[in-house]
Amino acid sequence: MPSHLGSTLIIANPVSQNGKGRVAAEHACRLLSERMGKSAPELALTEYPRHAAELAANAASYDTVLALGGDGLIHEVANGLMRIDEAQRPALGLLPVGSGNDYAASLGVSGKLEKAIDQLFSSQVLRADVGVCNGEYFVETVSFGLDAAIALDTVERRVRTGRTGTALYFAAGIDQLLHHLDLRPYRVILDGAREIEGQMYLLAVQNGQTYGGGFKVCPQAALDDGALDVCIAHPPLNSLSATLIFVLAKEGFHRRFKQIRFEKAKQVRLEFESALPAQIDGELLEGTTFDLSIVPRALRVLAPSSHSYSDPAGSGYVRVEE
Repeated sequence: MPSHLGSTLIIANPVSQNGKGRVAAEHACRLLSERMGKSAPELALTEYPRHAAELAANAASYDTVLALGGDGLIHEVANGLMRIDEAQRPALGLLPVGSGNDYAASLGVSGKLEKAIDQLFSSQVLRADVGVCNGEYFVETVSFGLDAAIALDTVERRVRTGRTGTALYFAAGIDQLLHHLDLRPYRVILDGAREIEGQMYLLAVQNGQTYGGGFKVCPQAALDDGALDVCIAHPPLNSLSATLIFVLAKEGFHRRFKQIRFEKAKQVRLEFESALPAQIDGELLEGTTFDLSIVPRALRVLAPSSHSYSDPAGSGYVRVEE
């Protein structure tokens, strides 16, 4: 057992994956118990919305909290952990069993439960930034407009079709691109000084590179660079060109298009004329004005030691010296 795992709490959503979460949680608990012996983990199942945040906020006595679920559960657990004083804050580990698993992918954690458990036993502890939007923490993404509409559509579509991952996001994306390619006025202020305004189809503010099950919307983003990455899609676009860019974004190849603008900032203020589709780590977000910032190196996270953490610009995650 790696020394940094220590006393461990698993927080799991029993209804994730269309009700398979409880089975996955019990299976994970058995596998971990077999390998950890007397220091076997405790399991806490969520019972209502935001319960995971409450459980995590009261987990200061543990060394490690493992979030078993999708990006929404990880979002809640991270918000709970951020309520704990940094000196007592447990490390965050991931057992991803959601439909997108974008934060797990950013950390190199496998989407297969057994493999993710194996990775825990050879993991390293890294320091990762955490974003804040209107007082709510996020680990991976906040987005507005078309991409948010796609992300929110996947929730209903997953229940109806049983699809997960990239296939689910593609289906929702094509539907939105063909029927809801809406332009929306916006104003953004970066670091209190640089101002951009105009019309956009989508606007994403990223801590990690991806959303939607691996779409590299901000390929230059890094979880430890102390900054937020902003991607804006602006006119002119029609359904055909927008669909092409959407498909190419899977591997980050949308950067070549002049309709796609990238920015980097520590603070971002967004203003919209009216309410629009918005999401934070895949969860519904409401409002017309949003203040975002970054909390550098706020979370200790467990990630596979074999994974490469360098971003394209050359900065890597910072390993915690034990």
